[in-house]
Amino acid sequence: MGDYAAGMSLVATLTRSLSSAFRLGVDIHVPPGITILFGPSGCGKSTVLRCIAGLTRPETGRIALNDRVLFDSGRHIDLPSQQRQVGLVFQQLALFPHLSVAANISYGLHRLPPAERDQRVEAIAASFHITEILSRRPAQISGGERQRTALARTLVTEPAALLLDEPLSGLDHRIQSLIIEDLRRWNEARRLPVLYVTHAHREVYTLGERVIVMDQGRIVATGTPHEVLDHPAGRVLAELAGFENLLPARIVSRRPEAGTMRVRLADSVVELEVPLTESTSGDDITVAIRAGDILLAGVPAVGISARNILEGMIETIERQGPAVEARVSAGAPFMVHLTPASAEELRLAPGSHVWLIIKTYSCRIATG
Repeated sequence: MGDYAAGMSLVATLTRSLSSAFRLGVDIHVPPGITILFGPSGCGKSTVLRCIAGLTRPETGRIALNDRVLFDSGRHIDLPSQQRQVGLVFQQLALFPHLSVAANISYGLHRLPPAERDQRVEAIAASFHITEILSRRPAQISGGERQRTALARTLVTEPAALLLDEPLSGLDHRIQSLIIEDLRRWNEARRLPVLYVTHAHREVYTLGERVIVMDQGRIVATGTPHEVLDHPAGRVLAELAGFENLLPARIVSRRPEAGTMRVRLADSVVELEVPLTESTSGDDITVAIRAGDILLAGVPAVGISARNILEGMIETIERQGPAVEARVSAGAPFMVHLTPASAEELRLAPGSHVWLIIKTYSCRIATG
C-alpha cells in the first residue's frame, strides 16, 4: 500500500436547509483515527457525509482535508467528488453483481499497471479476510463478505479520509465485531480521519475513539464514548445511549458531603438516591438507568451496599434474544434485563414478588 499522510485531519463547517423546518448547521473536526457521528434517524448525519464527499452542496461553509480545501463558499471552491480523495461506503453497498469480488475491488484502479493493481487487491483482501472469495460474485457470498468487499473496494484506492454511513446495519453482532476489528486494525498504521455514522450505541462503544452527537441538525455533545454516553445530556441522548429506563423525577434534597441527592419519581412516592449534580432542590430531571444495571432478588435484600431497594411485582417477562426482559411495577415502571438462568433459578413469572436493587451510580442524570 502507499504512504499515508501522518496527522491528516478533516474539518467541516457547513449549513444547508433540508426543508422549511429543518436546517443543518455543524462545525466538526475529525482527527486521525475513528470518530463516530451519532444521533437519531433524520438528524442530518448522512447529509454531513454527502456534503464532505461532494455529493451534496452546502449553502455556505468550508470543508478542508488537511491543507486541501475541498469546498469554500466564500472563495467559490467546490471540488468534484472524484477529486476529493474521500472514500465513502453507504449502507446500500451497490456492488456490481456481474463482476467478481476481485473485479469489484479493482474497479477504481483501472489506470494502474496490472501488476500494481493485482498487488493492491491481494493486500486489501488479506486485510479483510476475503482472499478465498475473490473469484466469486456478490450473489455467491454472505452479507458480511459483501460488506468486507465494499470496504476493500473503497480503501484500495488509498483515500485520504474515509466516510462510512451505517455500513454494518443488518449484520449480526458477531460479524459486526469481526469487521470492526479488521477496520480498526487496518487504520492503526495509517491513522486516517474516519467519520463513521451510526445510531447504534454498541458500535459507538466498540469502534469509536471519539463521538460527535447530532440532534435536529446540530451538534449537541462531543467527547469520548464513555464521557458522552455514560453521562447523557438530555433524554434523547440517554435513549440513544441504551438507557431503557427514563424516569421523570424531581430533586427532593441534596447531600453535597456525601456526593448524592434524593429524587422522587413523578406521579409516585418512590424515592431514589442518585449522584449529586449542580441542579438544585425542586428541579425536574430525568433519571436514566440501564435495564442490565438493575438486580432482582426473590427475597428482601439485607446487608448490601446498594442504596436503592424497591419492592415490586413482575408484570411481564419474556425472552429477548440472549437475555430475559422483565417489566416490573415498583411504584413506578421499570424494565430489567437478566440471564435466562437467573430467571429460571428465581422462578420468575408474571405476578412474582421481587425486590429491585439499584446502585446509586447506576443512575445517570439527564438534565437537558
